[in-house]
Amino acid sequence: MHNFQPFQFPYPVNPAYAKPVAYFSMEFAIHQPFKIYSGGLGFLAGSHMRSAHDLKQNLIGIGILWKYGYYDQVRKGDQTMDVLFQEKHYGFLVDTGLRFDIMVNQHPVKVAAHYLPPEVFGSTPMFFLTTDLPENDYLARTISHRLYDSNTEAKIAASMLLGIGGAKLLDLIGFQPETYHMNEAHALPLAFYLFQKFGKKKEVQKRLVFTTHTPVEAGNDRTDLRMLEKLGFFGSLSSEEVRKLTGTLGDIMDHTLVALRFSRLSNGVSAMHGEVARQMWSRHTDVSPIIHVTNAQNRRYWADPVLYEAMESGNNEAMRERKRERKRTLFEEVADQCGEIYDPNVLTIVWARRFAEYKRADLLLRDQARFHALVTNKEFPVQIIWAGKPYPQDFMAVSIYNRIVETTKQYRNCSVLVGHELRLSRLLKGGADIWLNNPRITREASGTSGMTAAMNGGVNLSVPDGWIPEFARNGENSFTAPPADANAWLHEQDDFDHNNLMDTLEKVILPAYYRQPDRWLQIVKNSMQDILPFFDSDRMATEYYEKMY
Repeated sequence: MHNFQPFQFPYPVNPAYAKPVAYFSMEFAIHQPFKIYSGGLGFLAGSHMRSAHDLKQNLIGIGILWKYGYYDQVRKGDQTMDVLFQEKHYGFLVDTGLRFDIMVNQHPVKVAAHYLPPEVFGSTPMFFLTTDLPENDYLARTISHRLYDSNTEAKIAASMLLGIGGAKLLDLIGFQPETYHMNEAHALPLAFYLFQKFGKKKEVQKRLVFTTHTPVEAGNDRTDLRMLEKLGFFGSLSSEEVRKLTGTLGDIMDHTLVALRFSRLSNGVSAMHGEVARQMWSRHTDVSPIIHVTNAQNRRYWADPVLYEAMESGNNEAMRERKRERKRTLFEEVADQCGEIYDPNVLTIVWARRFAEYKRADLLLRDQARFHALVTNKEFPVQIIWAGKPYPQDFMAVSIYNRIVETTKQYRNCSVLVGHELRLSRLLKGGADIWLNNPRITREASGTSGMTAAMNGGVNLSVPDGWIPEFARNGENSFTAPPADANAWLHEQDDFDHNNLMDTLEKVILPAYYRQPDRWLQIVKNSMQDILPFFDSDRMATEYYEKMY
């Protein structure tokens, strides 16, 4: 039996990482069976928790047990996207038996905590909070129903569950973090809880660090102060006290700005994003210094050991055969979902990530005639696969998804898959020859899917945004298009990037793949070697201790 009061680490902590840290995140992608994540933020947090475990760090993860997860992506009768909210049950979680209250909208709400033991998925010890309890009324129960609920009050209440509930849980189990780490501003009520606990803003700043992932001001949550006060976001503080405390002018509070003001140190998630974030927030006073810790992914979970073994032993044929084998495995999924049989010898391009408008999933389709020429070329054949889950209420993103579905119906070598979660992500990375990444420049804080593609013998084709400038050597370990002017009109940026990416595909990548197989394999090897060790999350988890904690 586990004893949670006081909490004891189930294994000896490495003295190099002895400082106790609590890591708060709305989502964690730990493993496919545990569906409490939506996209990159979760993938990143999941890799961080795995590396914290491998390095034996004194760090606890705090999250929410989402009853319906993000959503299950399914199809309508005509193959376009549909959304299913299906309740989830996890036999691998341990009910701690701990119950406590948080106040939401002047009402006590009962919270339960579930524990994910490290041995289940190889993560650091983690706790997940739920309000879905018979003691709560229906409204209170729904707080932990859906990740990123479209209802504003539900989203605020979820932030309170994570921030206030998480801090209360730590008090309850006697784990006293020297550093509280907020992954994004979702856990912001934590700052006000700590302020009431310690009585001084300086005392909060001593303990709080913050990671921002949003490189555009419009992407940061802004909420009416009175609504936050009414719901209890600030604990027992009045909106007047909060105004003084946070430097908020007017009635609208910027969550990211307040997080920056309450933290002793903040960070962007790539060198480029650190720069963008410093510029973005420089006109505001009292914000913490913003450094950068470049995102990374967990090699133990993601990398293909067979491929690396073949490379390290210098066996080129074994490398090629392994890649074909991984492609065949992916193509079984394509055949099952879309009824198309793909060829493992054909260059396979994959675009797969969270479906957001700025990531431009449909950029290749910008010129229909040119797209048609690309996918019907007999000399240099291609296969193209898309996957990704749009936010259900993001109708723009859903319509882009559906448009790609409609377009690809006419081609037997183009497919759109549903169910883009950890399992499918791994299949796609194993089967991709080219991993396509084409966000509008400066909009992708980091992006990490290309890192795990590289760990599986996929070569990145990307615009120079996010983490890419820290990795890419064009034509040697990846292919990069020249940067668009971020201040140009959007349609001009889209035209510029579309032309450059198509040129690179048609004139550089396809001839290299089909006519210079040895050069191609060398690019794959360079990519696999260069991605490690810097883009393995062991480096990232170490850097957080050294720079942030």
